Amino acid sequence: MKNNFFNKPIENVYSKPDLKSEVCTQILYGEKFKIISKNKNWIKIRTNFDNYSGFIKNKIFKTSFKSSHKIYSSKSWIYKKVKSNFIKTKKYLYFSSMIENLEEKKNYIKFDKNRWIKKKDLKKLDHIEKNYKKILKLFLNTKYLWGGKSIDGIDCSALIQLFFKYNRKFFPRDTKDQIKYCKKKTSKKFVDGDIIFWKGHVGLCLDKKRFIHAYGPKKKVLIMPTKQTINLIFKTAKLEVKKISNIKKY
Repeated sequence: MKNNFFNKPIENVYSKPDLKSEVCTQILYGEKFKIISKNKNWIKIRTNFDNYSGFIKNKIFKTSFKSSHKIYSSKSWIYKKVKSNFIKTKKYLYFSSMIENLEEKKNYIKFDKNRWIKKKDLKKLDHIEKNYKKILKLFLNTKYLWGGKSIDGIDCSALIQLFFKYNRKFFPRDTKDQIKYCKKKTSKKFVDGDIIFWKGHVGLCLDKKRFIHAYGPKKKVLIMPTKQTINLIFKTAKLEVKKISNIKKY
């Protein structure tokens, strides 16, 4: 199967070919995918990065695309060039989206037909960001959204996965698959980088005492005391910690 490249800022991926079905994830600009099947209205796809399958609306996608840069800010406004001026549109690209450098003018890079991005929001495709705290904190106070993976809405597993996606390292999309993929930590002491899993939930320790996660009951990404979070989740959801791993192992 040949590769296709998504060329819209963001799109919901559904569990079934029905807008009323569950949004299981989202796909961002420049993401590579393969078409499994299609009809007049829907395409079943499988993303190359994490082998995730779902349905998106049948549209025209790029089949030739040479990624050169990726978005390093939580969102980057798209501009149009009118004569010698760059005019901000109402649309933007999201963190970790990949673009093709078609042309450079002043402080902008053209990535599509009369669509430009500021250079300051970009990094070269091979750039590695080891500071996972910096990436996760980009989404602080972002609203919780089941299936979301952007500053406009994100869920707990995507918050962790986006660190790996930016660095082009495989990491599963859903919590249940992340639990299976991650190696269990033997020490019971919390340190920075620890990934704590529950059934259906995940977050990360910023240090020995603080924990960041996209928390459904609070409807946003927030930092909480680690032990308080564990006690709260047990009290409200009757869930115990299922596994502890560490992000530095991957």
